Amino acid sequence: MRLLSILVAVMAAAALAVGASAQSAAIIGMGVIGLLLAVVTFRSPALTFFLRIFSGVFAIEYVLFGAAALLAQTGLWPAPLGIPAIPTSLPTTVGVFGVLIYAISFVPVIARISRLASPFFETDEVTTANLWPIGPYQIRLGRLAVALLVFLVVINQLQVGISLRISFFSRDMFDSLQNKDAPSFWYQIFWVFVPWATIWVVSNLIELFANYTILIRWRQFMAREYTERWLSHATHYRIALVGSVDNPDQRIAEDTRAFVNQTYNFALPLLSQISTLVSFSIILWNIPVAFTLPGTSFAVPGYIFWVAFFYAAAATWLTHLIGRPLIRLEFEQEKREANFRFSLARLREYSEQIALMVGEPTERSHLAQRFRDIVENFYRLVWRRLKLTAFTFSYNQASVVVPTIILAPYFFAGTITLGILQQVSGAFDRVQTALSFIINSYSSIASYLASINRLTSFETAIADAQHGAISEEALSRETSRDGGLHVGKAVLSLPNGQPIVRFERLDFGQARSTLLIGPSGSGKSTLFRAIAGIWPFGDGKVGIPADAQIMLLPQRPYLPQGSLRAALAYPAEEGAYDDAAIRAAMAKVKLGHLADRLDEVDLWGQRLSGGEQQRLAVARALLSKPDWLFLDEATASLDEKLEGEIYATIDTELPETRIVSIGHRATLREMHDAIVTMEPNADGTFTPTPTEKAPVA
Repeated sequence: MRLLSILVAVMAAAALAVGASAQSAAIIGMGVIGLLLAVVTFRSPALTFFLRIFSGVFAIEYVLFGAAALLAQTGLWPAPLGIPAIPTSLPTTVGVFGVLIYAISFVPVIARISRLASPFFETDEVTTANLWPIGPYQIRLGRLAVALLVFLVVINQLQVGISLRISFFSRDMFDSLQNKDAPSFWYQIFWVFVPWATIWVVSNLIELFANYTILIRWRQFMAREYTERWLSHATHYRIALVGSVDNPDQRIAEDTRAFVNQTYNFALPLLSQISTLVSFSIILWNIPVAFTLPGTSFAVPGYIFWVAFFYAAAATWLTHLIGRPLIRLEFEQEKREANFRFSLARLREYSEQIALMVGEPTERSHLAQRFRDIVENFYRLVWRRLKLTAFTFSYNQASVVVPTIILAPYFFAGTITLGILQQVSGAFDRVQTALSFIINSYSSIASYLASINRLTSFETAIADAQHGAISEEALSRETSRDGGLHVGKAVLSLPNGQPIVRFERLDFGQARSTLLIGPSGSGKSTLFRAIAGIWPFGDGKVGIPADAQIMLLPQRPYLPQGSLRAALAYPAEEGAYDDAAIRAAMAKVKLGHLADRLDEVDLWGQRLSGGEQQRLAVARALLSKPDWLFLDEATASLDEKLEGEIYATIDTELPETRIVSIGHRATLREMHDAIVTMEPNADGTFTPTPTEKAPVA
């Protein structure tokens, strides 16, 4: 960008020199804008990468268009090419764009948008692209994204240029009709309109394909990135404990899609509208229509342009006043919709428990209330949208006749021709449409800002869960030198900040199997989760042998959707173990009757009983052979006899595994070598204390 800024400065200096020599205010203005552009281009490395792409495009265009415009001004433009000379307004326009990009980078919402968008264009991930006629090839995804975005920016500006050319065709065609000049009319149709219209159609088809390509790749990238960050280091669990964001699944699935689509649908069309505004404003400015201020002899320059400008500016301000509450209402609507979907998902997940307790009436009541919340906010949205739509529809209808009404007296007086009247009407419409971009997009903008806010708050929650007060760093981990597992100087708290477990040191390495007992609510499961590295509330040090594999089996195991084989292999991949190993593990935990259903896909969390699910979890441990196995009442759904058989199987099949269990049955004492009891303290906390084994009565 530094070299590019030097090229821009050189072009600007050349424009100033030529302008001073020709005494041309337009060329001097081009040079002044170029100097400003050179400064902001030099400073553009401070911008986010997404904005830097646009800054670079406009700087390059300024140099190219500026050189072409100076050639035309100095009489060196190659006329035999048959291409109209580049006006000085074109490089001036793209120069203004470049300066505006730098200026808007300081707007907070733009800064958030560009920060969310930049990682896709900076990624070093390698992907496969397929471009005819080259065929498939490997390319860095970020480079492909930048190439597609630049291509779309350029083709977008090309389409504005085509629209400008067609407006002159419209003027010449209507003039030929007014003059009854048939040869001129047919020339305009076949040699002007047909070629340019064909190019416009083809360019739109190419843009459509490129558009779909960048959007789906962008969304795939963002969904994958957020999913990986959400699922890394138990971040999803810590966020859920704190409750800092609602419905993270919706933020990954819906808000990333909305952000990608709306960022593109605002950035490119806004750029197109600005290009249209500048290009067609020149037409309005140069229309030979004079208006003298009443009581004076002062003729307002660019009278038609100022009418269009103030007409659209006033409407934009009124639209903002009417539509501003939509931003808050859109955000609230998304939240309530997500809560309703989550309630339905929970009902499906716990359908058996609900049916057993005949809880359907209560569930219907809860779902009805959730939907009433949706309807309540929905009507607020509807009334606000009706007010906004009533205004925008009225504005757009009035815009159809306003330019004709203004210009009709000049046409009847013979000051302008029918072609000019039609061209100005079209240009007026394009200018006020460009100025009304915010008006016509306000509802979408409200939804867009809601998506940005949800993604930003989600990122903040992820950052806090990974490196903040609720991160795994709260309980620091260190390598155990003696090969055991210990926790020292620990204070574990509940999410509300109330301490529940407090102790100086606890070693689990002295015995092969340890039973942790204590009253409900004494922090046994909390201690397990702290050792596993997922409990964020508290501090202390957890010493773990280097490269030790820890597996924790909760009372209610997780069974992913898919085949039974996948459920048994989890958290490993579905094909991690061969059939012989899986069937052997199933037989050892008394699940041999399911051995022929390994590849059957079903909702196994609903098909298997609680005891079968717990035995399946033990089969996972037999397959993965962890160094440390923590069982948090992992056999509570089994009868005492079967529980004893499962513990005997673990003892036999995993001779190198250290076992730590939580349980309340007295029979478990004989199945473990050591006992640790959660002893109450005077301050309401509990301390895990080694206890002598007592004989079973």
